[in-house]
Amino acid sequence: MRFIDLFAGLGGFHKALKELGHECVFASEISQPLCDLYEKNWEIKPFGDIKKILNSDISAIPEHDILCAGFPCQPFSKAGNQLGMKDEKRGTLFDDIITILEFRKPSFFILENVPFIAKHNNEETWTYIKEKLEELHYTVDEQIYSPHQFGIPQHRERIFIVGSLHGLRHFCFEEINLFQTDKISINDYIIDGQSDVKKISKQNIDCLKLWQEFISAVPSEEKIPGFPIWSMEFGATYPYEGTPPKKLESDELARYKGSFGQSLRLKSHDEQLKRLPSYARVEDEFPAWKKNYIKLNREFYKNNKKYLEDTVHKLAEYPSQSWQKLEWNVGEGERNIFNYIIQFRPSGVRVKKVDLFPSLVCTNTQIPILGWQQRYLSKEEGLKLQSLEGIELPSNDNAAFKALGNAVNSKIVKLIASKLIIEK
Repeated sequence: MRFIDLFAGLGGFHKALKELGHECVFASEISQPLCDLYEKNWEIKPFGDIKKILNSDISAIPEHDILCAGFPCQPFSKAGNQLGMKDEKRGTLFDDIITILEFRKPSFFILENVPFIAKHNNEETWTYIKEKLEELHYTVDEQIYSPHQFGIPQHRERIFIVGSLHGLRHFCFEEINLFQTDKISINDYIIDGQSDVKKISKQNIDCLKLWQEFISAVPSEEKIPGFPIWSMEFGATYPYEGTPPKKLESDELARYKGSFGQSLRLKSHDEQLKRLPSYARVEDEFPAWKKNYIKLNREFYKNNKKYLEDTVHKLAEYPSQSWQKLEWNVGEGERNIFNYIIQFRPSGVRVKKVDLFPSLVCTNTQIPILGWQQRYLSKEEGLKLQSLEGIELPSNDNAAFKALGNAVNSKIVKLIASKLIIEK
């Protein structure tokens, strides 16, 4: 059968449907470098911006049986601005899908997006999407899946939306669930002996060694906190209940201490605020979760100050607050940071168990680090985690991981398509 691949990216849909014996007759991708790469990998030249095609000549999109689209998720992602359909550049791309479905009336479609799209704007976005599809006489169903449910060690939940003009009596997601497994080996996805792996920098290593010094200094009978460790709160006394510090008068604020116990006896209110953690420089009262983290951090430091203060003085010298935070997500595991998977995130240095890789995202600053090898996840390993082995990636690491972060997992698409797509 014939399919089209919209917002094609690396071609996760293409790989899945081609392996099932279907033919791609049209693709679109707004990024020119990805268009060039798509042509190299799949031997079909994608059109560019789908909006331009629809505005000029929709008949350029050939007849097809299956429409595939991983339409841009940023407008609906909790990590984005959540403008949804109000995002003028990307939020209305779903309506472009509707235009194509209405014009060509393919028998089937498979769409993919972030799970939050089903809850966005008090579920109004999801209601709109489903109603629009059903108005075109499609029977619609949806399911949230993550690669780790199918034996791939990556936690990456996505919603898959399927539709058929012939009803879905032949299809149910329960059949897909039969392929789920608890057998996951992260070692099967780590490729040893690669010559072009990217090592983490000396600055990264020094930061991790300093946090290792911190972890090692915590008495063995004391648990490493499971809550985010905010070292800026160690020695701080500024008020966090009620009126936020930013709204206090300078004379009032001068009675307290800021990040790492710095005195707030300063002439300028602006100078006082600079000595507070960035998350404390807000107009509104702190939410309950933030108050709780501040309280827990201050209590932890008070109980362990004599063991930790020397290391904390060193942490205070970092210019980046994200390096002054630690998320220890390994519980009672061995207290060796370098035995785990690590990420340098805006929220802090995250340390997690070696069971699943975190979700590949479209920013290169959060590429997972294999602590025991002191290197980043490689591009080839990223391809395996997205079930895209055998294709070429952008040569630039940043562009490659951005593309991988935006890609659809080809194995999950193939499982769904194998049950959904039947001959008329």
